[in-house]
Amino acid sequence: MATEIASASLLNNLTENSLEGKLKTRQARVGVIGMGYVGLPLALLFSSESCLVTGFDIDGKKVQSLSSGASYIASVPSFDIAEAVGRGFSATSDFAGISQMDAIIICVPTPLSHSREPDLSFIIKTAESIAPHLRPGQLVVLESTTYPGTTEEVLVPILENNNPFGLKAARTDLDSADLFYVAFSPEREDPGNHEVARRDIPKVIGGLNTRAAEMAASLYGTVFNKTVLVSTPAAAEMTKLLENIYRCVNIALVNELKLLCSRMGIDIWEVIDAAKTKPFGFQAFYPGPGLGGHCIPVDPFYLSWKAREFDFATRFIELAGQINMEMPYNVVAAVATALNERSKMLKGAQVLVLGVAYKKDVDDLRESPALTIIELLRKSGAVVSYNDPFFPFVGQGRKYNLNMKCVPLENLGQYDCVLIVTDHSDFDYVRIVQESQLVIDTRNATRRIESQHVVYC
Repeated sequence: MATEIASASLLNNLTENSLEGKLKTRQARVGVIGMGYVGLPLALLFSSESCLVTGFDIDGKKVQSLSSGASYIASVPSFDIAEAVGRGFSATSDFAGISQMDAIIICVPTPLSHSREPDLSFIIKTAESIAPHLRPGQLVVLESTTYPGTTEEVLVPILENNNPFGLKAARTDLDSADLFYVAFSPEREDPGNHEVARRDIPKVIGGLNTRAAEMAASLYGTVFNKTVLVSTPAAAEMTKLLENIYRCVNIALVNELKLLCSRMGIDIWEVIDAAKTKPFGFQAFYPGPGLGGHCIPVDPFYLSWKAREFDFATRFIELAGQINMEMPYNVVAAVATALNERSKMLKGAQVLVLGVAYKKDVDDLRESPALTIIELLRKSGAVVSYNDPFFPFVGQGRKYNLNMKCVPLENLGQYDCVLIVTDHSDFDYVRIVQESQLVIDTRNATRRIESQHVVYC
């Protein structure tokens, strides 16, 4: 059973040389590996509390940008990075610096392979980079979302088998000079959410032993207002998956209901607005063109893959994933139908896609349904353009090869169809509706604008 702990209580009666003691006096050195959407904000949070922070990343361009105080993530102001550099924050691609860290936090990607199986290559390579520089007493925390068992079955063996001193991960509460400590604490980032401060999001922690859990609680307690201990790393790993699968399943439900309501002539958005007036037993989820981001479209498949090891079929989870994966195809079908009703074919049609980011007001393309929609439209013979204030160019990624430049929002009437895929705040929806021949809205962004040229899907 999870136990909430007060971080301050863990800082009492500790020696100056312990991690807790160093954290209390702000002498602990914290290394964050992976300067992306999770690692960089976390590093800056530690820096804001006067911790000595070093960011590690294999991307030299990111290191150079951070060293000069410049940001490459829209939600992270350059001013915040410049301030952190002034407080001593540094970035490097030299993993030899790991030996100087007291705590090491791993925030690297965990995508799916082309066959939708877990790709742990980033975790494996990171562990192999850490191991040669590991020293006794260090704390290593994995934050990357993954299946239950990854910390103990993948990370720990690499660290133990590849360090030059024969160090072992502490598994019991017996202390020894040849031990390092390991925990898992899932990231809980929500890009674009400005309502909940990052430090107010409780930090779930599962340690390989009690000491590791307490060390991790002390570490995160310096920057988060609440820490929540669970019994094992696997329990913490499963906690993260539960959170995201809960969202995945419920989004799949409203996506399916949206398709049904469309056939029945019922406005699903009106239904959701009415349902959420109930003060108990209901939480609003909203339909869309598909799932995107680094967690919700990916995490269910991590658990489904792991479940097979136990001869267990996660039928409910896989069905939800299937429904969400089909949404881009439904969008393209809706475009074809709307054009056909106006005596136009999808083949050869000029289609402008508004928004390619996976989520409103973020500069993140990972698993974005817009990329799939563009590829499907192209395969159907449509001539596709896009506009997104966060992406002047979309090139090649793990699962797409678009090589497209953002077009200006001019002469909207030249397009046979304007397709709203991501509802960025910067878009002038009144103008878009007024100047376009046909608008297909997958996000309900134009609901309050009266027009006969808008189709909702």
